[in-house]
Amino acid sequence: MTFEFFREYCLRKPFVTEGFPFDASTHVLKVGGKMFALSDIDNFTGINLKADPEKSIDLRERYMGIQPGWHMNKTHWNTVSVQEDVSDELILELIDHSYSLIYNSLPKKVRNELEMG
Repeated sequence: MTFEFFREYCLRKPFVTEGFPFDASTHVLKVGGKMFALSDIDNFTGINLKADPEKSIDLRERYMGIQPGWHMNKTHWNTVSVQEDVSDELILELIDHSYSLIYNSLPKKVRNELEMG
């Protein structure tokens, strides 16, 4: 998976914004002001994605390329390698999962504001 494909896939999701709040190379994707994905644009080897804690344990046991989130809460975030044993199809599923967790955790008022534009 390339950075461009990853970025475009995420930006097609409703209400997604992107930015560089930490430094010039850490690309962050948010929905409703909350992060759901981040990666290094200069060295695109992995993506940090939010995941259900039980799902995280299972994924880490099954895939070498899924590790506890680098510089993140290790219970709720995974770093998913784009160069190891994780298929692009699974990466897309994990992006969808992360987006859904964040979107569904937003207060109803915030979701309504996003949907009303």
